[in-house]
Amino acid sequence: MQDDGLYAALVRRGMTRRSFLQFSAAMAAALALPAAYAPRIAAAVEASKRLPVVWIRGQACGGDTEALLRSASPDTVALFLDVLDIRYHDAFLGVSGGDAQLALTSAMDLFPNGYLAVVEGSVPDRASGGYCLLGGRPAADVVRDVAAGAVATIAVGSCACDGGAPAAGDNSTQARGVKGLVGGTPYMALPGCPVNPVNLASVLVHYITFNQLPPADLAGRPLSAYGDLIHNQCERRPHFEFGEFALEWGDEGAQKGWCLYKLGCKGPETMGNCPTVRYGEQVSWNVHAGHGCVGCMTPSFWNEMGPAYRRLPSPVPFLPNLTVDMVGGALLGGIAGVTGVHAVGMGARFKRRRMIAARERASVAAGGPGSPSTEAGAQASTAPVVVPGPLPTPAPGVAEPAPAPIPEPLPAPSPGIAQPAPAAPPPPPTPEPTADAAAGITPGSDTEEG
Repeated sequence: MQDDGLYAALVRRGMTRRSFLQFSAAMAAALALPAAYAPRIAAAVEASKRLPVVWIRGQACGGDTEALLRSASPDTVALFLDVLDIRYHDAFLGVSGGDAQLALTSAMDLFPNGYLAVVEGSVPDRASGGYCLLGGRPAADVVRDVAAGAVATIAVGSCACDGGAPAAGDNSTQARGVKGLVGGTPYMALPGCPVNPVNLASVLVHYITFNQLPPADLAGRPLSAYGDLIHNQCERRPHFEFGEFALEWGDEGAQKGWCLYKLGCKGPETMGNCPTVRYGEQVSWNVHAGHGCVGCMTPSFWNEMGPAYRRLPSPVPFLPNLTVDMVGGALLGGIAGVTGVHAVGMGARFKRRRMIAARERASVAAGGPGSPSTEAGAQASTAPVVVPGPLPTPAPGVAEPAPAPIPEPLPAPSPGIAQPAPAAPPPPPTPEPTADAAAGITPGSDTEEG
């Protein structure tokens, strides 16, 4: 086929310019990009050469390939069959055996600058990988060699991401995902049973447009497709909020389209975009058709999410009807109640402070308790009282000093006559030293007693 660009291949397929722009807008929406990116995507697809792809299949049912080929969207099918240069896919080959292996090695040698590797299915480790051989070699070795020469590796379907159905139960073949085999090659996981072709097409278009894989979570899943809970996007979510559940298949609730949570729907714990991209020309998906989500985009969903019709466990085992939203609502109500009690307490405290301040201001204005004079008196009354010690006993034979004379009161002054200022009282007489004091004998000493 002539390799003159992606857009030329689409035109030869019969795609009109309007359909091409609509396809670009749909890819922008699937990538959670603003509508303004649609022209950029269209320009990148027009200018890009056909991207070589090597598709390897391990332990799987082939449902991911079937989902792609059975897609009702002609644009998605055209993207894979004409726009992409699929150099190897065992379902598309007209040869087998050694010729098929030659086609694989030729594709790897023909593009030394890299190709896009797509892996479908798990790889077994038991019996040295003998439970899945590709051209006589263990699938793990083939995947490792293909990923080493790729510009990026995309794991499609739950089996390729985490082992899927082959790894369920006792995992008799020791099946696992392919992430540990890609080394340092950029890796992206697209879980699902099967993968939605729209998600795969959007990842490829993102790589063509920006020359890199889209932003991903810790598991390597694109945030555009696996960044929100299915529960949050489900058209039956309002019934969940109002407590309207179908209790048995075919009952009144099921016929009215009520929530399927109690019949085993795993939407509240599954990340995906099934309610928005849907299947079959975006007409329906399993919950819309009346069947609960089985959680196929959750890691190890065969073990973690089964049985399919058993409802998710309650957060509190002895309250089976308790839901996570009810617990969250109770916690939110408790926090609001504590906040209200705290606010009431703070208000009462401030009110009490204002009342005390008002009483103090009223007391100051009335001269009562709390006024400056009253406070000064209170301070004076609380001052420590100094009690003088006992006077020393005079020695025998020593004359007591005469007490100071008490001055007589002055006569009352006559009105209009100025009186002279009273004279200062004379100082007390100093007693003369005795003979004992001159000899250094003090009262109460041993010398005196002897």
